[in-house]
Amino acid sequence: MFSPSPFGWISQYFVGFFFAYGVYIPFWALWFKEQGVSASDIGLLMGLAFATRFIANLVITPRLHKVEHLLPAIRWLSFFSVLFIWFHFFTGGDFWMMAVATILFNLCCGPAIPLSDAMANYYAKLGKLDYGRTRLWGSIAFIVGSTTVGYLISLYGTDMIVHTALAGTAVGLLLAMRTPNPPPVSVSDEDSVRPKLLALIKRPDVFRFLILLSLIHGSHAAYYSFSTIYWKSVGHPENVIGYLWSIGVIAEITVFATSKRLFSNMSLRTMFLIASAGIALRWALTATVTDVWGLGLIQLLHGVTFATAHLAAIRYIQRANQNEMVPLQALYNAIPMGAFTAVMTALSGVGFEMWGANVFWVMSLMGILALFVRVEPKKIRVE
Repeated sequence: MFSPSPFGWISQYFVGFFFAYGVYIPFWALWFKEQGVSASDIGLLMGLAFATRFIANLVITPRLHKVEHLLPAIRWLSFFSVLFIWFHFFTGGDFWMMAVATILFNLCCGPAIPLSDAMANYYAKLGKLDYGRTRLWGSIAFIVGSTTVGYLISLYGTDMIVHTALAGTAVGLLLAMRTPNPPPVSVSDEDSVRPKLLALIKRPDVFRFLILLSLIHGSHAAYYSFSTIYWKSVGHPENVIGYLWSIGVIAEITVFATSKRLFSNMSLRTMFLIASAGIALRWALTATVTDVWGLGLIQLLHGVTFATAHLAAIRYIQRANQNEMVPLQALYNAIPMGAFTAVMTALSGVGFEMWGANVFWVMSLMGILALFVRVEPKKIRVE
């Protein structure tokens, strides 16, 4: 119990973290609103959260390149996350106090995802766990967190958003205080050398990797921000829309759970091609289909467009040298899943106002472009 296996430690930490994340992502804007913050200021605060996570993953995360740094870093980040979520209760509806709380929390939240993924990568590389089956517990916890807080809000009001996120983060901290057996340690002097981030970005294989994943993850921007609005406009009630989102997450969990069977003999290039083709198909269908049963089938493609692409990205990172894994994980979270998706979200807003559902055709085009970006990991040096 107090010295769990790598799978036990990481999967249980994912449960605590993503439970809280499942509260934060969908519901934090609602808490801001109930504190009297205007819609425009809510947009600024959520944008500030995105920007803080992006900067943290470029500046803080890559400095923790030694694998033995990961465990203490995750513990400290979890500890300060608890403090900064608790600090939200003392902001008193003041915009600037909320901005400070937002920055402080996201400085901790931002690096937590790539660092915990880096831990999973380290043990997966040693053959101690299957990344997909480990990561699926995070997706399950995300659904549980969102469902739980929705129920608690209906009973006790919006303050339960902060209480529930605080509880999930506190559980994550307690779970992180244990040490997995065996503990993470660098295996060579080369693992202690911190690679320069700019040098990594300039490397052709890494640059193509970031371009490809930016196209893949950025293509989801209109879905994350405007699919609910679009589906409601064509007559689907909120509970049906909730089911549609759940289908997508269930498809994601299914792919994570069966990833070893599905992809163990598949090349990285094939996985990226499947994800890119899935994007071209998914968003083209989303732009044209409004029937609820058709939309349900389309949502199953989330297992292809997100989960398959994410697993391919993780496999690419796992094939890097040990000292490059955390910086690559940081770049992956900062650029494709952070900055580029944020830019595409803003552009999707303009596109949705101008073209309505036809904005999904632009997202489909990004999948077609992704088909032509070829990524092969650099071979690890063998002494």
